[in-house]
Amino acid sequence: MTPMHWIASGGGIGRFPYTPGTAASLAAVLIGALVLWLDHRLLTLLAILTCVIGTWAVHETGEQDDPGWIVIDEFAGQWIAMIGLGRVSLYGLLAAFVLFRLFDIVKLGPVGWADRKHGAIGVMADDVVAGLIVAAILFVITILFPNVVP
Repeated sequence: MTPMHWIASGGGIGRFPYTPGTAASLAAVLIGALVLWLDHRLLTLLAILTCVIGTWAVHETGEQDDPGWIVIDEFAGQWIAMIGLGRVSLYGLLAAFVLFRLFDIVKLGPVGWADRKHGAIGVMADDVVAGLIVAAILFVITILFPNVVP
């Protein structure tokens, strides 16, 4: 496995035999919870770097579509979704995980549009868009109902 394949597969998680995208999102939530607990800005930086490095790695693999083993996009999207949380909480992390997986799997509206793009940017785009939508939803929920998903 080349270094670019290793990055694109999320450190090998993409080779998980069952639902590698969900496995990658779960790993991202666990890592993201620690990073969010340390510093919200650090999570934002991690998400941005993952988008840039992930796009580069996917491009270097030569993949034009989104094969199941590429899961770096799930890491990026999940971390973007978690930016909408004010702090680490069990309910918040659960909401970020469930909503992100829902938007990533169902691919409604702009997520579906982004999913139809090809190349490295297309591979990353649907998860980034899903993450942005979920971050916005979580941000609004934390403002309107601070005790529900703090």
